[in-house]
Amino acid sequence: MTNKINFVEELTWRGMINNIMPGTEEQLNKEMTSAYVGIDPTADSLHIGHLVSIMMLKHFQHAGHRPIALIGGATGMIGDPSMKSQERKLIDEATLRHNQEAIRAQLARFLDFDSDAPNHAILVNNYDWMKDFSFLNFIRDIGKHITVNYMMAKDSVKKRLAANADHGMSFTEFSYQLLQGYDFLYLYEHEGCRLQMGGSDQWGNITTGTELIRRIAGGEAYAITCPLITKADGGKFGKTESGNVWLDPKRTSPYKFYQFWLNVSDADAAKYIKIFTDLPQEEIKTLEEEQERDPGMRPLQKRLAKEITIMVHSEQDYEMAVEASQILFSNKAKDILHKIDEDTLLSVFEGVPQFEVSREALNEGVPAIVLLTDNAAVFPSKGEMRKMTQGGGVSINKEKVTDQNMVIDSSFLLNDKYILAQRGKKNYFLLIAK
Repeated sequence: MTNKINFVEELTWRGMINNIMPGTEEQLNKEMTSAYVGIDPTADSLHIGHLVSIMMLKHFQHAGHRPIALIGGATGMIGDPSMKSQERKLIDEATLRHNQEAIRAQLARFLDFDSDAPNHAILVNNYDWMKDFSFLNFIRDIGKHITVNYMMAKDSVKKRLAANADHGMSFTEFSYQLLQGYDFLYLYEHEGCRLQMGGSDQWGNITTGTELIRRIAGGEAYAITCPLITKADGGKFGKTESGNVWLDPKRTSPYKFYQFWLNVSDADAAKYIKIFTDLPQEEIKTLEEEQERDPGMRPLQKRLAKEITIMVHSEQDYEMAVEASQILFSNKAKDILHKIDEDTLLSVFEGVPQFEVSREALNEGVPAIVLLTDNAAVFPSKGEMRKMTQGGGVSINKEKVTDQNMVIDSSFLLNDKYILAQRGKKNYFLLIAK
C-alpha cells in the first residue's frame, strides 16, 4: 500500500463523500481492500448518472484497491424503491445478459479488468447467486436476521410509503434492501469484499448489508456514499430535453455528449471537473484561476468536456466533436462538413427543417434555383432566391452560391445522403436524397 493515494482523502477534496462509516479509512490504510458498487442493468448502456459511482471505483483502483462492479440482475428484476415513486418494469434473462455484456465493455474504459495485477477489477451479477435460492431458504436463512422494524426505519422505505399513501408499497419492493444486503454478505464471504459504495440514497440498503454481515458472519464491513449530483440552478443533473445523456454513442452521439459538458454553468464546471475527471488537484486549481481571470474563455468547461469525452469515447471522437462545434462559424466549415460522420452531422443540425429530394434527379444534376425552390421549399420563390444569391446570402455545404443556375448533383452529397443549404446567416436546411 506504499506510495498509493489515500482514497478517502482523494474523494474528500473532490467533494465525493456524503457519508462514511467509522473505521472505513483505517481498513483501507491497513490492506488492499475489495469494494463493490451496484449497477442497474435495465438498459444496455450506462448514462452519466452512473458516472459518479464508476469514478469512485476508478479512484479506488488507482489507490491500489480492488473494485467489484455488481450488475444487479436479480435486484434489477424487482426495482429499488429508493428515490422512486413507482415500481420499475421487469426484464427477462436474455435482455439482462445482453445488457450485462454491453455495460462491461463500457466499464472497461474506466477499470482494468484484464491485467494480472492483484487489484484487477471483476464483474459479477447477483442473478447468478440468487436464481437458485428458493424463497423458503431465503426467508429462513437471511430474513430471520433482520426485523421488520429495522427495515421500516429506513429513509428509502419511509419516503416511498409517504409518497404513495394510497397505493402503499409492494412486498417485492420492501424486500429489496434485504436482497441488496444479501449481495454484500455473499461478496463478503466469496470475494472478501469489505466495503460497499453508492449514492447517498443507498445508505439504508448498504447498512442493511453491513448489519447482515455482522449478524450472520460475525464480520466487520464498511460503507461510503457520495452526494447525489445536482445542478447549481436546481435542475436535475444528466437530463436534457431529449432525456438521458448516454455513454453509448448510438444513443447519445459523441458530439452531443461533448456539448453537454461544454455547456454546463461555471459553478457546475468547477464541481464536475473534480468528480468526473481524474485530473490532479494542482491542475484543477490552475484551471480555476484561469477561469477567474477570463471566464469568457471557459477553460474549466473545455477541459472537463475534453477529459470526459476522451475517457468515455476516444481522442478521435473528441477531435471530431470539437471540429463539428465549429461548423457554424469556422472558415474551415466546408472541409469539416465533408469529414464528419452522419450521426455527428445530424446532431449538429438537429431540429433544422428537412426536405426529401430525388436521388435520381441529383444523379442527373439540378440547377440550384430549381433545387431550392421547386424540389425543396428553402425559398418561397425563385425571385427571392435570385435576390439573396446576388447579396451573397445563399450557401450549399457552407460554400457560397454565386450563380443561381449552378448545377447541383450527387457529388455534393455529404455521407452520400445529405446536402446542407443555408439561407442568410442563421437559416439552415437539410436536403435528404431518397
